[in-house]
Amino acid sequence: MAERRPQEAEALVRPHLASGTGPIPLWKMLANAVLAQGRVEECRAIRQMIVDAVPGDLANRFDLAEVLLLMGDFEQGWIEYRWRYSLAHTTRIERKVQRPRWEGNRIAGRTLLIHDEQGFGDTFQFLRMVPWAKERSGARIILEINPHALSLAKRTGGFDEIVVKGELPPPFDLHCEMMSLPMAMGLKMADLPGPVPYMTPDPTRLAKWRRHLGHLSRPLVALVWAGRPDHLNDANRSMTLADLAPLAMPGATFLAIQKGPAAEQAAHPPAGMTLIPLSDKIEDFEDTAAILAIADLLISIDSSPVHLAGALGRPVWAMLPHIPDWRWLMDRDDSPWYPSLRLFRQTGGGDWAGVTARVAEALKDLKP
Repeated sequence: MAERRPQEAEALVRPHLASGTGPIPLWKMLANAVLAQGRVEECRAIRQMIVDAVPGDLANRFDLAEVLLLMGDFEQGWIEYRWRYSLAHTTRIERKVQRPRWEGNRIAGRTLLIHDEQGFGDTFQFLRMVPWAKERSGARIILEINPHALSLAKRTGGFDEIVVKGELPPPFDLHCEMMSLPMAMGLKMADLPGPVPYMTPDPTRLAKWRRHLGHLSRPLVALVWAGRPDHLNDANRSMTLADLAPLAMPGATFLAIQKGPAAEQAAHPPAGMTLIPLSDKIEDFEDTAAILAIADLLISIDSSPVHLAGALGRPVWAMLPHIPDWRWLMDRDDSPWYPSLRLFRQTGGGDWAGVTARVAEALKDLKP
């Protein structure tokens, strides 16, 4: 209720907390309610108060981490973010490693295993830090990567050996999750973005897609309108293809690179939109990377192709909910992570119409 009807939730719990004390569950509900209304600093203060009162409530500490990172407080945010595997739905996916976690120190002559985690977008975002970790540590680096991102990761460099997740890695002395690298290395906003692009398309796939797309009218605009249905925040971040009807414009060719159940919507594009469905022809992220390298622009909800396009240094416009994922920060239309990224934010909860109207207006200036 706090996220879906935040004003009602706030009005419901406020009287019970008027004295400044009250049950922790009500304070959590209030924190969620004020965050959903965009009052980020107030949410942070409440969650910090809960941490001070109940430091062993690790789920709240993770919630605090996300709001700290959303505010750009990297110093404290990365520290609290370490509790991400202490939640009911994440303990089962934590990698149990019987070696110490690397803390950012110099370990020349030793071997460090860096392993990816969570979603593909996270992998694409934090691959940039693998070469930084090698330089900082002086170690021999083994990179363990999801098979779906393996071939792309092989071209990023910064490691001595790369192995597929699920296989037994060679012996190592220390380990670090890819998204623990910021904590270990004390990542600051000023350290970003680092060298970009740090990922490259496969030349063979690039040639294939140039042949396939070369005859189409430009500008070529790739589209993604929905994420994974099983993602915890999917209802907040995803749209339908019909919602993108305002983007239709004469002369432009839209490339539907949407995957998953929502890809079926490409069979019935909005009126006036020239849309080429590509889902069935995209075998993996190598195909997606090649298409993004050819397209003039990607327009997408918060999804892994946004991170892939950013890592490739390709132009990308991301459409974000009113309270976005922490990595997009607040109140800015650019991103420290990706110089080629432009952000279009909801001005209120559920305001996709306002977002698409601004994107459509910006598209008028896109040159082929």
